[in-house]
Amino acid sequence: MSPSSDYETVARALRYLDDNYLDQPSLDELAGALGLSKYHLQRLFTRWAGVSPKRFLQFLTLEHAKRLLQESEPVLATAFASGLSGPARLHDLFINTEGVTPGEYKSGGLSLRIGYGFHPTPFGDALLAATERGLCHLAFLGSDRDSDRDDALAGLKEEWPGASLAESAGTTGHFARAIFNPGEGSPPKAPLSLFLKGTNFQLKVWNALLRIPSGAVTTYGRLARAMGSSGSARAVGSAVGRNSIAYLIPCHRVIREMGDFGQYRWGPTRKGAMLAWESAQRAS
Repeated sequence: MSPSSDYETVARALRYLDDNYLDQPSLDELAGALGLSKYHLQRLFTRWAGVSPKRFLQFLTLEHAKRLLQESEPVLATAFASGLSGPARLHDLFINTEGVTPGEYKSGGLSLRIGYGFHPTPFGDALLAATERGLCHLAFLGSDRDSDRDDALAGLKEEWPGASLAESAGTTGHFARAIFNPGEGSPPKAPLSLFLKGTNFQLKVWNALLRIPSGAVTTYGRLARAMGSSGSARAVGSAVGRNSIAYLIPCHRVIREMGDFGQYRWGPTRKGAMLAWESAQRAS
């Protein structure tokens, strides 16, 4: 089984638990609802997340989210202390960002060549796209593979209407491995480059998101204050929602003040799974 296939089963489990949370279903009941044995479900969660289903579900509770917000405060204070300039990091890989020029923004990427490819990830299949200047798109697909591929490509074309698109899984595979399988192959010789299409304010927000380490979370208000824009939490939230490079620019690490995970462009179930997965990696 691939990590992407494992995720689909995990997502089904989380949706079942969300629909039946008042009944507090047992592990046996959950496994039965998924058509699996209890032992198979136990192995699957351990393989995908590194922890048991029971331990994983603890990372999805409101109490854990509130505690994580509190624990993340000093971590983020250190991360933002040096400002938002300079490269961010993913694993042991540095990340550089470059924004489109005003002319490229206005034309929707006219004359740009973009290669794209579909790749499995620990959070389901994803569409990655890149120019010669860096990764410009990462979007997760849903469960209906064929129609979701069409929808994902349509979204890419809408984002870059003036660009020339061509399938190039070999090119995007390099990015997929660096992001989701950093231990495979030779270590990268250069920083991972992101090529971002957004307003100056959106770029500032996305660079701020890159400072939030795995296993930490923040809120829209705290992110705004860290950027020196304490009165613009709503604008920050809008910019977070416009992020088109999922996971790598970690908009999933921004939650609501009371600990509720909130909405997510690629689905609230996936957001919860990603946050719990990162907490599990941190704890293991």
